[in-house]
Amino acid sequence: MKDVTTVQLRKSVVRELKAMKKYPRQTYNEVIIDLVKQSKKISKQKSGEGSQYDEFLHSAQKLKMKELWDNEEDEAWENA
Repeated sequence: MKDVTTVQLRKSVVRELKAMKKYPRQTYNEVIIDLVKQSKKISKQKSGEGSQYDEFLHSAQKLKMKELWDNEEDEAWENA
């Protein structure tokens, strides 16, 4: 094996990695590579202008901010 290193993982992490295996003999290295690839793909989708994720997040935030700031208590405080 070329360029191999040893890392320490909690047993709970190893159990999670084991559960993610696509087939029994898949190595943890392969599982981690798949996770990295998925993460990069998600990051690209999120960072794209006008992505569905951004639009969804913006609309959810807008509704929540309206709920938080557009109320009688705040308006009464401003007029005091």
